[in-house]
Amino acid sequence: MKGLSFFLLLVVLLGSCKSKEYENDVEIAKPQLDYTIKRLDSADLSAGRLERISIASSFVKSRPVDVWLPNNYSQSKSYAVLYMHDGQMLFDSTTTWNKQEWKVDEWATGLMESGRVKDFIVVGIHNIPEIRWFDLFPEKAFKFLNPEAQDSLLHTMKNQDQPITLNGNNYLSFLVEELKPVIDYEYSVNGDRQNTYVAGSSMGGLMSMYAMSEYPDVFKGAACLSTHWVGALPYEDNPLPDAIFNYMEENFPDAGDHLVYFDYGNQTLDQYYPQYAPKVDAILLEKGYSEVDSQNLFFEGTNHSENAWNERLNYPLEFLLGKQ
Repeated sequence: MKGLSFFLLLVVLLGSCKSKEYENDVEIAKPQLDYTIKRLDSADLSAGRLERISIASSFVKSRPVDVWLPNNYSQSKSYAVLYMHDGQMLFDSTTTWNKQEWKVDEWATGLMESGRVKDFIVVGIHNIPEIRWFDLFPEKAFKFLNPEAQDSLLHTMKNQDQPITLNGNNYLSFLVEELKPVIDYEYSVNGDRQNTYVAGSSMGGLMSMYAMSEYPDVFKGAACLSTHWVGALPYEDNPLPDAIFNYMEENFPDAGDHLVYFDYGNQTLDQYYPQYAPKVDAILLEKGYSEVDSQNLFFEGTNHSENAWNERLNYPLEFLLGKQ
């Protein structure tokens, strides 16, 4: 495949049986895995507080998970949960590689205090730059590539001493089978589907779409900002977008029980996304979605950065978590 080795090289470079009783009388057993939780008092936040969970995962390479709790977080209330990818980029620009952040704590606090969204906490799963692409690519889309493209992709990975298999399914297993039970047990949350959401940008946008497709009974909604439909860095005759869309046509949940938010700009890496908007709209229409339960918004002049996602974060938060 023309350009395949080149784009993958660039991608790699860039890249106790105690139980808890809820008010609905459902008891949740303490997860049987090793994990620790500590408060991050050093985090530079505008509101709320952060706690860091470390989990000895059986599915993925260990990475920090940061849990943001809003002002006046209380065990007497029940909160929805928003799981977000690239967790180190969400709250504190003093610790990020590019000194940008999503300002999740600012937006969440303002929207909750104004009564525009229901109460929620945020669970930010850190990425590991060297393997981020392998963790976040929607793994089952691989089978929609033709055999030549599959062989070329695997060959390139082997040449670069990279894993020869993708890890998106294991990443989701970590999120759903290990992390979510810890969150449901340790925090005052409503862990049912109606109160469980997932969000991310770029490759995290793809993974959010994938999460709701693979676990439609777990996630009520997904927010996919600057969704990286090209699959990796753009190159000529790229087969990945078609593979991703073919996967969606077969696996994305039908309308009726879910909410999905997509968006895109047209600057820097986002310049490659507008061409795919009609295909996204067509799939949503085919699946029965309307403006009531789906959005695919265009933001003129916006680029591919945390600053850009911060500026419009209110749109997906209100769409997914707005009070009914």
